[in-house]
Amino acid sequence: MECLDARIKSHDKDIERMCNFHYQGFIDSIRELLQVRTQAQKLNTEVVRLDEELQQSANRVISKGEELVQARRVESNIASAIDSLTICLPVLSTYAKLQRQMQEKRYYPALKTLEQLEHLYLPRVANYQFAHQMRDSIPKLRENIKDASMSDLKDFLENIRKFSPKIGEVAMRHTAEQMGGDPGTVGGIKKRNVVPPPNPFTGKIETDENEYDEEDLSAQDLIDFSPVYRCLHIFSVLGSRDTFETYYRQQRKQQARLVLQPPTNMHESLEGYRTYIYGIVGFLVTEDHLLNTGNGLVSRSYLDELWGMALSKIVNALRTHSAYCTDATLMLKIKNLIMLFLTTLQNYGYPVNQLLELLTEIRDHYNEVLMQRWVQVFREILDEECFLPIEVETQEEYDNVLSSFPFHDESLETAPCPKIFPFSSMVPKVYQQVKEFIYACLKFSEDLNLSQGEVDDMIRKSTNLLLTRTFSGCLTSIFRKPSLALLQVVQIIIDTGYLENATVFLEEFVSNISGSNRTDGHLTLRSQGQSAMFRVARDDAERQICDKLRGKVGEFLELENYDWLLVEPQGHASSFVTDLIAFLQSTFLSFTNLPDEVAQQACCTACEHIANSLMGLMLSDDVKQISMGALQQINLDTIQCEQFAASEPVPGLEEQVLLRYFADLRQLLDLFMTWDWPTYFHDYGQENSKYQHVNPSTATILVEKLREADKRTMFSVLKKSERDKKKLLETVLKQLRQLAQTQQQQQQSQTQLPQSSQLLQPQQQMQAPIQ
Repeated sequence: MECLDARIKSHDKDIERMCNFHYQGFIDSIRELLQVRTQAQKLNTEVVRLDEELQQSANRVISKGEELVQARRVESNIASAIDSLTICLPVLSTYAKLQRQMQEKRYYPALKTLEQLEHLYLPRVANYQFAHQMRDSIPKLRENIKDASMSDLKDFLENIRKFSPKIGEVAMRHTAEQMGGDPGTVGGIKKRNVVPPPNPFTGKIETDENEYDEEDLSAQDLIDFSPVYRCLHIFSVLGSRDTFETYYRQQRKQQARLVLQPPTNMHESLEGYRTYIYGIVGFLVTEDHLLNTGNGLVSRSYLDELWGMALSKIVNALRTHSAYCTDATLMLKIKNLIMLFLTTLQNYGYPVNQLLELLTEIRDHYNEVLMQRWVQVFREILDEECFLPIEVETQEEYDNVLSSFPFHDESLETAPCPKIFPFSSMVPKVYQQVKEFIYACLKFSEDLNLSQGEVDDMIRKSTNLLLTRTFSGCLTSIFRKPSLALLQVVQIIIDTGYLENATVFLEEFVSNISGSNRTDGHLTLRSQGQSAMFRVARDDAERQICDKLRGKVGEFLELENYDWLLVEPQGHASSFVTDLIAFLQSTFLSFTNLPDEVAQQACCTACEHIANSLMGLMLSDDVKQISMGALQQINLDTIQCEQFAASEPVPGLEEQVLLRYFADLRQLLDLFMTWDWPTYFHDYGQENSKYQHVNPSTATILVEKLREADKRTMFSVLKKSERDKKKLLETVLKQLRQLAQTQQQQQQSQTQLPQSSQLLQPQQQMQAPIQ
């Protein structure tokens, strides 16, 4: 420890010595250190200041650096954006172009733009979301284009339906001008400015300073067909051409059915027919235009099928409505319109044979209408006619009659004036009207492409019908007039004879205007025979003569004033019989110009009526009693009538023909005048009996009336002769009644025998197959 302490003290001394040695240096160092402290503080202050300045500068640098980085990033983004926009801008511009084209209804360019967008531009931007949206909207856009183009097609179909009548009118006008006919047949097309169709791309109506006259336009210039072409091309591009063709044809068929429906009152005016025909022609012209320019949209087979369907309806409609027409002038205009109609269709290649056949049917109806018109003409002539022979005072009047009717009579020509024709003024009037009818018939046959022979046959047939049916019917109606006198009926028969003879000249007239010489045995006006042309009218006239003559005879017979209880006859015929005979003689003298058979028939009718009337007077229920004196007076009257019948009042009758009508009356009167009952009863039923025409029933009635007359003599029963006479009368009456009863039984058995034979016939017919 001591060593340690000595060592420590040694070291302390060393330390103290060292410290003493270094103390001055330490003090200097401390002094220097204090100086350094001050300098360090200054340096610190300076460093702090420099640090602050450096911080400030560094912050600005950092800020600029960040700005620079941001700018670099923005620049990079801009470059990327520019690259992307460079790729997307064509897509977007194309899509914008597509939208613009859709708005402007430029559907076909829009479809081309859509194809470019889909196949060229969208694949470049396939990674973008808007590209997916565009790609998804492409089918919808295609459908929109189809729908929009279809809408345009519907507008076109609506417009074409409205413009079809105008197209047909213009087409028919051009046909009329080519034919060199009167364009006025088509109707009045006034010159006026045409409103141009709307622009298919903008939908606006564009006006041009150069305005065209409608007459200078063709049928296709009146309508814009571009919607059809565009729609067809769009559907073709979209692969739906078949759908489009089917839709178009269905729509046009529906429109055809509407066009083919005639107006309800079409037959009332020509304008109705024009409207109907214009619509049809416009429809067919439109289809023919599309056949040539529609790139197969309208095929020939489709058009033939459509025309076949339309033709039958057109023919039926025109046939039906023309049948209602009763105006011949209107029918001529209709015929001209139909001729122009079928000529126009022929120019476009449509077969029109059925329309030509229809015109032939309409021609027949036209002739019927003419006949109806001439019915009124004939009735006016007949109503104004007095049916007296024409009497002319001067040669000029005579020549005028000959100029209107072909007649030649040398004796009449050389006779001095005044001259009397054998016919009435009805004959030349009817003859001239028949010629007018022939002219009217010929008007319809013009331009029908008929041969001269066909025209000639038609005119002759119609003229035959006019004379045999129409004129004869008018004559028949005139006969029903009660004011028509007997001599007027006689004159009518005479007139019809001259009209029949004039058919030779009518036939020559028909040959001249038709340009044919009929020597081939075809239909002629005389084919029915002149005597048969007015057979019905002549039969009616003959019946009228007989009826009127019978009526006149009846008027004379109504004047009879027989005293049925007359004791002695007057010794001569009754006054009414004498007057009747005188009337008949004068009447039959006026029958000189009548055909012999007519006069003979009238004379026979008069005699038959007289005989039946005298017989009826005796057998009338009003006459209850008849004396022998009255029978003797009737016998005298009958003798007077028989003398008239034997005098041949009408030439040409065979002997005893008229006396046969008085045979029943004569035998009955002879039987009662001679009281030859034994002969009557003995010869009854034999063919050579003297009184074979005396019926037991008739004789019974007359005997009963004689018996009633005898009862009025107060003292007849007192005389033996009268009693014997009465007894004889009763015996005769009894035998007559037995004969009448036997005759009645025989008649009943004869009527039953045919019935039994008729009953046996079916049995025999049934047994025949068995045998």
